[in-house]
Amino acid sequence: MRKNALTRVLAVGCGLTVMAALAACGDNTAANTSGSSSSEGAAKLSGQFQGAGASSQQSAVEAWIASYQQKNPDAQIAYNPTGSGAGVTTFLTGATAWAGSDAALSADEVKQSASVCASGTAFDIPVYISPIAIVFNLKGVSGKDKHINLDGQTIAKIFDGKITTWNDDAIKSQNPKVDLPSTPITVVHRSDKSGTTKNFLSYVKDTAGSDWNYELGENWPNEVGQGAKGTDGVINTVSQADGTIGYADASKAGELGTAAVKVGDAYVPYSADAAAKVVDASPLDKTATEKNRVVVALDHNIKEANAYPVVLVSYDIACPAYKDAKTAQFVKSWLTYVVSDEGQKVAADSAGSAPMSDALRQKVTASINAIATK
Repeated sequence: MRKNALTRVLAVGCGLTVMAALAACGDNTAANTSGSSSSEGAAKLSGQFQGAGASSQQSAVEAWIASYQQKNPDAQIAYNPTGSGAGVTTFLTGATAWAGSDAALSADEVKQSASVCASGTAFDIPVYISPIAIVFNLKGVSGKDKHINLDGQTIAKIFDGKITTWNDDAIKSQNPKVDLPSTPITVVHRSDKSGTTKNFLSYVKDTAGSDWNYELGENWPNEVGQGAKGTDGVINTVSQADGTIGYADASKAGELGTAAVKVGDAYVPYSADAAAKVVDASPLDKTATEKNRVVVALDHNIKEANAYPVVLVSYDIACPAYKDAKTAQFVKSWLTYVVSDEGQKVAADSAGSAPMSDALRQKVTASINAIATK
């Protein structure tokens, strides 16, 4: 089943259109706050449904599709990991049932969604919580589960081209026991419009002060280093050359070294639990006032012990009402499964993500419950 799902997810010619001719399916049970899967005790779904967006979610989505289709074998689901920006753009044309995005909707995107949804405007809910790993490839230093210590100011200077060699005093002073070579630093960043970029740079901007003077956005803001498309593109590029450094969803870090970032007086390596601490301690974004939106305003300056503040909260974007009732039934059922205890465990097992807390799930499921299916 996983192999078939993966084939569909990666198929180049998927077309990214929601097919109008879907086989009939029964009503779904409403989403609930208990964390159980909505497909249990419900009529089975059938038809073809498509999503697109954040490449960070790819491993989790592949696992979700495989698991969901065990209960709904007649539901054919495809997800194209085109990147957050491209996924939202595609959703706003009405070509996909949902979008995945590492960045919350902008005010303009919310307004645009009114033409796609049958009523109201689109909403975004957290579905995937993961640390963003600052990955590096440095001969004699890097490797799986090996770390170097970096604070926010040093990270900013590296990615702004102000620190250009690995034995720079700013890096050496934080890593006195590491034999750092004079190898030139090559920055690798996303070349596409990316929510991962926005999340990473949000941390940099909040912690580096005057050492990072660029406006926050989903596009890389300077001419430093080289770009690579998607999460896999960054990882592959960093892996191929000595002296490289980049950022990516931690599920893809593999054999690369990673940075332990300074929090208070300590340096904290990434982990799912350390990322979850930051999300749980962060408030909701008060500017996301549109109905059903649940957007987390991450506290990057957290001082709590063992918290890792370079965090990615990836959202799924959906309509409160769809022009096609069967699409609405699928999206409601799909999102209920994704945020359920079972769905979050599947993502944690496959991608190393952090399961959402019960308090956050309660808010999210209230939004899912609001999707009209008739």
